[in-house]
Amino acid sequence: MELNTRQVNAVERVNQGLRAFFGKVYNYMAGGLVLSAIMAYIASHEPVIQWLYTVNNHSVSLSALGWIVSLAPLILVFMLGSAVNHSNPQKAAVLFWTLSALIGLSLGNVFIVYTEASVAQTFLVTAGTFLALSIYGSSTKRDLSGFGSFLFMGLIGLILASIVNIFLKSSMTSFVISVIGVMIFAGLTAYDTNRLKLMYENASSEDQQKAFAISGALSLYLDFINLFFYLLHFFGNERK
Repeated sequence: MELNTRQVNAVERVNQGLRAFFGKVYNYMAGGLVLSAIMAYIASHEPVIQWLYTVNNHSVSLSALGWIVSLAPLILVFMLGSAVNHSNPQKAAVLFWTLSALIGLSLGNVFIVYTEASVAQTFLVTAGTFLALSIYGSSTKRDLSGFGSFLFMGLIGLILASIVNIFLKSSMTSFVISVIGVMIFAGLTAYDTNRLKLMYENASSEDQQKAFAISGALSLYLDFINLFFYLLHFFGNERK
């Protein structure tokens, strides 16, 4: 009986630790989304817009500075990964907030092209979809790790198709890409949420656990942003 009581207490401590870990992940993710939304709104208004975008009627293109701001997060993702590998949560946190701000600036064209009402509507649809998938990923007893390689290959194909369509400029191809994009990032949301449990179990120190929480938050943050972007093709209303 004493042994059973100890086992129950041990399981309860693990569950409490896992809930605290998930709480850190979602707090970072939510903070990153709020920061990105604020920066995107700022970037869509004068005078910042003149530095980042060139607007000609309904056409919006990035300026030289805009391209730098858009590509910088790619470098920061690798730097953040290095900070996580070295169990440096302070550096990882700084990189995460910087990355969220830069991505927000690069998304300022969303408020330029689409009406604010349709952006808000798409955000709510994305939030509801993300919540459902995240709950599934965290609660399912099924191991979703086997889907990782499949989703990654799909993501590579999606990127290549998007690059090709830059030159083709096919509306039908763009529609198909958006449908596939929603499917891939919906799958990645469930997969990345499910993977958080394994990350928590593999953390060997408090600093590593904090770093893993930031890494997990980044994965879910990127899933949300991309899911929002592809859903915007269906729910977004362009300004006239």
